[in-house]
Amino acid sequence: MNVIIRTAVSALVAASGFTSVSSFAQDVSCSCAAAYRGPASAIGSIRSADGDVMVSQSVGYGPAKAGSTLGLGSRVVVGTKGSASVLVGGCNMNVPANSSLDVSRVGGNICLKLVGSERTAAIQPSGGISGFGLPEGIFAGALVTSGVLAATQDDDKAVSR
Repeated sequence: MNVIIRTAVSALVAASGFTSVSSFAQDVSCSCAAAYRGPASAIGSIRSADGDVMVSQSVGYGPAKAGSTLGLGSRVVVGTKGSASVLVGGCNMNVPANSSLDVSRVGGNICLKLVGSERTAAIQPSGGISGFGLPEGIFAGALVTSGVLAATQDDDKAVSR
């Protein structure tokens, strides 16, 4: 039984090595940057919000409305049937459908980063036939390997009989 546990843990560690490193790296390319003028609770606002538009708040997300304030760490998420316009510093940005806008501080600037096709809204298939792609293949291989090791394991510790 120890062999099965060790094999499963080894497979998990090996599979984690195939994950994308870019998901851990923070991309600081700003769509628009404005000068940071010191701490303030509101550094910008939503000028217009049409359709499915949500904005991050202190207790999660809520519906966005024209005049809603934005601060550092705010995120504006626009669904498939929506659009929004925001003004932060000297940046006036339109946020199209299926995208989000993150407000952060990078050095001495306020960074507005527009991210298209919000991928956290739905589970995306990994590809291949019937959605069976590389991650599923790695998992299936580890599962088969564990099964083969379990089936061929000799529980008798004796050297000879």
